Amino acid sequence: MTQITSINPATGAPIKSFALQDAAAVDAALEAAAKAQREWRLVPIAERVKLLTRIAQVLRADKARYAEMIVREMGKPLAEAEGEIEKCAYNCDFYAEHAPQYLADEPMPNPAAETVVEFDPLGVVLAIMPWNYPFWQYFRFAAPALAAGNGAILKHANNVPECALAVQEVMEKAGTPVGLTATLLIDNSQVAGIIADDRIAAVTLTGSTQVGAIVAAQAGTALKKQVLELGGSDPFIVLADADLEAAAEVAIKARYINVGQSCVNAKRFIVEEAVAERFTALFVEKAAALKVGDPMERDTRIGPMARGNLRDTLHDQVLRSVAEGAELKLGGSPIEGDGFYYPPTVLDNVKPGMVAFVEETFGPVAAIIRARDAEHAVQMANDSEYGLGCALWTGDAVRGRELARRIDAGAVFINGMTASDPRYPFGGIKRSGYGRELGVYGIREFVNIKTVWTGPAK
Repeated sequence: MTQITSINPATGAPIKSFALQDAAAVDAALEAAAKAQREWRLVPIAERVKLLTRIAQVLRADKARYAEMIVREMGKPLAEAEGEIEKCAYNCDFYAEHAPQYLADEPMPNPAAETVVEFDPLGVVLAIMPWNYPFWQYFRFAAPALAAGNGAILKHANNVPECALAVQEVMEKAGTPVGLTATLLIDNSQVAGIIADDRIAAVTLTGSTQVGAIVAAQAGTALKKQVLELGGSDPFIVLADADLEAAAEVAIKARYINVGQSCVNAKRFIVEEAVAERFTALFVEKAAALKVGDPMERDTRIGPMARGNLRDTLHDQVLRSVAEGAELKLGGSPIEGDGFYYPPTVLDNVKPGMVAFVEETFGPVAAIIRARDAEHAVQMANDSEYGLGCALWTGDAVRGRELARRIDAGAVFINGMTASDPRYPFGGIKRSGYGRELGVYGIREFVNIKTVWTGPAK
């Protein structure tokens, strides 16, 4: 493969083709990043975070153009795309304010000698990023990594090359030191060589569990630090004492935001039997009211899926689930015509072991599962190879906290929707990955936590 072509998922028509970079271009980018990072790490953090403020300004100044680019390349509804750009800017502002505190030297108790822990950058980090949030996934990583003194090389998904290049445009407009960040348009087969390169200190990946396992093996062989944010089949638990109207309203957003194409979307709706019929009726009614259509129109809630093969995979999962006994309540067939559209779909009476229970459904398909009681709901929530996020709805907050401790997930949101937020750590367990992004824990992933012990001068 010598080039990649961007496709508009709303029409299926090609947008533009881009030549892939050869080995010489990759080598030049790595050398420039290594050189720039050696200088960047010496810049005081109070100066480094000023770059983040400028990045936020650039993003907001050109938000409309960047949002339309997201819509055009991966089909996200326009209002959500604008929200994505704003979230990137907020993330940069957040770390501009808090990174100096998060990375300040920490004195350790030692009466015999002055002892501190300091946080030094690791070097240049390779960021392998997905298409579903083409700006957010990068800036979620880059803001804390750059504040910590690292450099960043981006290998983006090959169906969003315009967004990939736009990310680098933002960095350059903000005055990032030349070479410190770069976007590589390369074939996936070139990634292993980059991971192994001595100029790369660490790797961060957001993507599928299958790709995560490959990258983890490659980085492990090279003894490189990794952060992996992988797949998810997040449970959304609704107990009998929950506010059903509020739970159903949030459940719709939790499942269908970004056309259901997010690792942290709610996918398995585990509802206590006593209220399952009522919740299901509310959910189906609200899902049926979602507008499917042109993602450039502001009132569209469901745009196209990002690629035709993703829609085919999702539809196959629906067909296999129905064949296993799941009850189709809504949707369930690809929408004919141009583009890669799939309607909001609801499967009821999904049981453990069925496809929609076991597999990650990466698109606008919701699986409703009946639980005998709260104990059974938690048991089924944990009956998954994934462990990214979980939502738990109950009228008893104290009971909710007790149940949350027993749920296998990187985050549990009680009476809310699981989401990433710069203030809080984000990541998963089990086959959803390891390591954390965001918050104080995220900024410390790509640093050397160094003990410095100073005895009395002789």
